[in-house]
Amino acid sequence: VDFDGKKAEVKKQNPVAEAGEASALLGVMDGDQVLGSPQAPVPFVEFGDFQCPFCGRFYSSTEKQLIDKYVKIGKVKFIWRDFAFLGQESFDAAVAARCAGEQGKFWEYHNYLFENQRGENEGAFSVLNLKNFAKTLNLDAAQFNSCIDSQKYLSVVESETELGRQLGVDGTPSSFINGVHIIGAVPFAQFEQAILDALK
Repeated sequence: VDFDGKKAEVKKQNPVAEAGEASALLGVMDGDQVLGSPQAPVPFVEFGDFQCPFCGRFYSSTEKQLIDKYVKIGKVKFIWRDFAFLGQESFDAAVAARCAGEQGKFWEYHNYLFENQRGENEGAFSVLNLKNFAKTLNLDAAQFNSCIDSQKYLSVVESETELGRQLGVDGTPSSFINGVHIIGAVPFAQFEQAILDALK
């Protein structure tokens, strides 16, 4: 299920969370896509699906405010993790974004995907379109095509999705701000309060 603001809820993490769970939510893990300084004090982890319309809403509103107000000044590190659950195009898009990341353009590709959402599993993120997106972003086509054709990062996307399930994620966007779980594309003020609480 996708989550919108109407179903929003905040869950406090269990203070005796296992060490592995804490590190998954509070630290940068191998394979993470990180925007901002890795040394920023507040980790903001988003589990998302590139096909999810509410993730698209989060991208166009919350994420941009978050970057401008907190990431750019070194207070928040924004960590993307894949939670691909809406079908084949979710997995293909997630793999494609990581292939773009090999050429230093993960975030540009991430943004382009959200700006080109056109329904779920209707061909918007077909492999052909994903390759065309790479050309538009001036990626090395041969390297990118080889990466996506081999499904090089599929196992990484699958394991991140499974990690999300272990942490209680069952829809997207699902965000953890310093361990506090916020479900849905809720108003920015709700995310901001969690950031301010963490900065205290």
